[in-house]
Amino acid sequence: MTARGVGGIRQRFDALSSGKKLAIMVGIAALVAAVIGFWLYSKEPVYRILYTNIPDKDGGAIVQSLQQMNVPYKLEAGGTISIPADRVYDARLRLAAQGLPRAGNAGFEILDNQKFGVSQFAEQVNYQRAVEGELARSIETISSVEKARVHLAMPKQTVFLRDQQKPTASVMLTMFPGRAMDGGQVAGIIHLVSSSIPDLPVKNVTVVDQDGNLLSKMPGLDGSRTDLDPRQMLYVQQLEKNFNDRIEAILTPIIGKDNVRAEVTAQVDFSEVEQTSESFKPNSPPNQSAIRSQQTLQQEGGNRDENAAGVPGALSNQPPGAAAAPITAPVASGASATAASGSFNNRKEATTNYEVDKTIQHVKQPIGSVKRVSAAVVLNFKPGKDKDGKATYVPFSPAEMTQINNLVREAIGYNKDRGDSVNVVNAAFADQAPLDEKPLQEKAVAYVQANWPDLVKLALIALAVIYLLFFVVRPLMRDLTKAREEPGMLELDLGDNTPPLDEEGSVAAALKAAQEESDSARASAFADLLQQAKEIAKNDPRMVATIMREWMSQAEDSGNPNKVA
Repeated sequence: MTARGVGGIRQRFDALSSGKKLAIMVGIAALVAAVIGFWLYSKEPVYRILYTNIPDKDGGAIVQSLQQMNVPYKLEAGGTISIPADRVYDARLRLAAQGLPRAGNAGFEILDNQKFGVSQFAEQVNYQRAVEGELARSIETISSVEKARVHLAMPKQTVFLRDQQKPTASVMLTMFPGRAMDGGQVAGIIHLVSSSIPDLPVKNVTVVDQDGNLLSKMPGLDGSRTDLDPRQMLYVQQLEKNFNDRIEAILTPIIGKDNVRAEVTAQVDFSEVEQTSESFKPNSPPNQSAIRSQQTLQQEGGNRDENAAGVPGALSNQPPGAAAAPITAPVASGASATAASGSFNNRKEATTNYEVDKTIQHVKQPIGSVKRVSAAVVLNFKPGKDKDGKATYVPFSPAEMTQINNLVREAIGYNKDRGDSVNVVNAAFADQAPLDEKPLQEKAVAYVQANWPDLVKLALIALAVIYLLFFVVRPLMRDLTKAREEPGMLELDLGDNTPPLDEEGSVAAALKAAQEESDSARASAFADLLQQAKEIAKNDPRMVATIMREWMSQAEDSGNPNKVA
């Protein structure tokens, strides 16, 4: 459409009344809205996956709920349900509120809706189903297990049977494609099930995979050491490699790179040993022993004449009469004296118990202790000269071999009592290169081949330095030099008294005087200009900044040859 046609349509539209203009605008807006609505309605929405691997029972319930919510859906192979992308999260929340999708294994939530009056048998069955579902969920959390089912056989306990029957369990595993269970994972599942059920022994748990393989009979699951644990094998390999690295690290600076070979064999004891011993020492002297308990018994007797005698009563309770014999009488001897004096019967008895010196010791041996180490080391001949003075390989001297042997023993922690052995042999390697004098060119090639990474790094650094010198520093110095060099012209005004040119020294003197006058004039002019620039910068710094910015932009334009004006 030409400009004249557009102008004519505009003139006609301006000539219409306000009502007609409004009606035309509303019609155009309605037409645009109709076109956009038809386009959106006809456009197919983008579908995203709502759930995958849904069982048929849960899939039917989910589809029925989606129909009630007026949500379009697509059913695909493998139990996959897709809905429009903008309604995925809303649909998941609504379905979750309805309890969909239901878990494949019912857990303890089955006990939340117990009906009134349910029988004891139904309660026992629901409890068993809940335990089976919870165990299956726990097993399905293992990375290699896609699906699990647990079956429990729990006999009814009664007090009328002497031998109670133990419960048993069976576990069915469905593995992900390309994955398998190792012995440790199977043992973990067995102990998980056994620990969850009271009185369920480990031997009564059976584990089967989807192919019918009996996983619970794998070697080593019953506690027997039929094979070596892979972790133990890895520990032995790392230990031997550590010994090899120690030997090569300590001998390489002495012998040279690739001139030593070491192999170490370590015997490691993985047995678990616990020992308890109780020992008694001989009795120690009484003064050095600790008293445990002490008991002393002392008994004394009295004179029979002083004891009360006679018939009890008033007659026997009379004071004694006058003495019929002298107060002091000679002491009788023998038995008669003892009977006459009525001497005391003294008895003393002491019992002392001492502590017994006893020692109780409980020792638990560490697992993985090294029982014996055997090291075999081979050394290459060292470079030297023969009788004729030619370069060749010569063996190490006995003194050097002794030093090397001692270094190897110290590196591996040699222990004679443990039965360790070290054997160091000095022999020529089959792949050793001859020591003939090579030309300079071959030496250079060999050096380049052996050290080419370092040479490449040095070359890159040299190229970077050259680039900075020639393409950055040099142009910058050139610009600074040009800025300092200002072109000028020297005007000589010799006046009327111009000496003749043939006079010797007159022209040179005139030129020198003119040069001195010109330098003084330039210095004075530079000082005046500098003072003026300082005053301008002090009074109007904004103008000075603008001028400096323009100078810098002009310098950048002149220094960039690729810039197009």
